[in-house]
Amino acid sequence: MIFHINLFTVKPSVSDEQREAGLDLMRQSGANPAVKSYVVGPELGGDFESGAVYAVEDLDGYWAYLEFPAHVREELWGIPHLEKFAAIDVSDSDDPELGEKIAALQARHQQEHPEIAALIAEAASSFTVPDGKGSAA
Repeated sequence: MIFHINLFTVKPSVSDEQREAGLDLMRQSGANPAVKSYVVGPELGGDFESGAVYAVEDLDGYWAYLEFPAHVREELWGIPHLEKFAAIDVSDSDDPELGEKIAALQARHQQEHPEIAALIAEAASSFTVPDGKGSAA
């Protein structure tokens, strides 16, 4: 199982209506059949305003999540509205290369959607996505 976690804070200029529209887009991403469960809501006790967690079974499910039309719309609409963003993954897999495989899917997703890659590049100083390195903790 892979838990894909998004943490984010929107820009101060974002209206309450825009904020709610963005959260609704994130909920729509949870409607993806590859997503086994999800939660979208306030981030509790951390450095971000809100968060979302999407549970997928495997790398095929992760790819289906990334490419789901609602997720692509969410990225295109949402990235310009974010002040800061971090995505991390947690898994119970014993595959030592899982992090690199997830990072490769993220890179492929950006290659297939250059408009998303451009938005991420613009937001680079406040935008973190899985790099596959993991931690030695």
